[in-house]
Amino acid sequence: MPQDPNGPTLFLDGQEVRFETGETLFQVAERYGKPIPTLCYDDRLEPFGGCRLCIVEVEGIRNPVASCTTKAEPGMRVTTKNGTLEMHRRVLLEMVASENREVDVDPLSGYASQELATLVDRYDARTGRFQGHRSGTSRPDDPNPFILRDYENCISCYRCVRVCAEQEGDYAISVKNRGFETQITVEFDGLLKESACTFCGQCVQTCPTGALADLKALARKEVPGDTKKTRTICPYCGVGCAVDMLTRGDTIVGIQPAMDGPANEGALCVKGQFAFDFIQHRDRLTTPFVRDEGGRLRPASWDEALDRAAEGLKAVVEEHGAHALYAVASGRAPNEAAFLMQKFVRAGLGTNYIDNCSRA
Repeated sequence: MPQDPNGPTLFLDGQEVRFETGETLFQVAERYGKPIPTLCYDDRLEPFGGCRLCIVEVEGIRNPVASCTTKAEPGMRVTTKNGTLEMHRRVLLEMVASENREVDVDPLSGYASQELATLVDRYDARTGRFQGHRSGTSRPDDPNPFILRDYENCISCYRCVRVCAEQEGDYAISVKNRGFETQITVEFDGLLKESACTFCGQCVQTCPTGALADLKALARKEVPGDTKKTRTICPYCGVGCAVDMLTRGDTIVGIQPAMDGPANEGALCVKGQFAFDFIQHRDRLTTPFVRDEGGRLRPASWDEALDRAAEGLKAVVEEHGAHALYAVASGRAPNEAAFLMQKFVRAGLGTNYIDNCSRA
């Protein structure tokens, strides 16, 4: 964010820094390279202040404040790190980890799935001294093929609830009960397929513990090799959502949305998130086929297949006229593809018989 050279300032760990009106202390600290731990924060969502890991001290305020919900004010003197704050964060992490069945989950679980484990290790919080009652009841009975509902690893950060409401507008996920009985659920405590869930996977990718996880990716966790991320574009429609394709060797093991994707900003639909099996499916055609003189399909080169298609279209025009052909373009194709399609039909075939499946 560009800074107004004459804008307001505050003191961050003794350093005078500028900020924009409306920024939170967390945002200011992040921009100036002062990392503050958090588990309930996702910069795509409204600040929640639930985990209390991001607390900072502000001179003149008796108790530490949540930096993600506290607006920056001129002249503030803010301390982001000292012995007291670090002890508070460590104890909180020990207590959070004590409620979970496990802290370490497979990285294929989701984009943010390693956040809890990373912080627990950073603060050496694997002491187990608060070990006792566990929270959350998992739903292994949910037969959906996309999302694991492992609530015994849930920390009630509510990021899944908020991303479903604020980003997707589905409001499929909610919370019931309080305290140790707090539970992430859907309407009538049922199955995801019977709820308003659209299986976009947003809840999976924002979950910091793997309590909600990508079943399609986890099914491939035994594939050997290191996981590599490759930035690409989802092929399913013309929106142009950016995705990170996860591969091990030559095998695709999962898809994650690109949080900095200009078209989607971390969002995907059910196809973009989970429907990648076709890429390496055993039934997928990997070479063109043409019919021989006996009418049987045989493999061919791309040049031969395109020449055969061109000859067939040309023969129809010569025998029946251009108006014997009719083209329908996909409304999910990019604008460039739609332009080429109409250009081919109008200029190449000589007819205006072209339509599009989009309807207002």
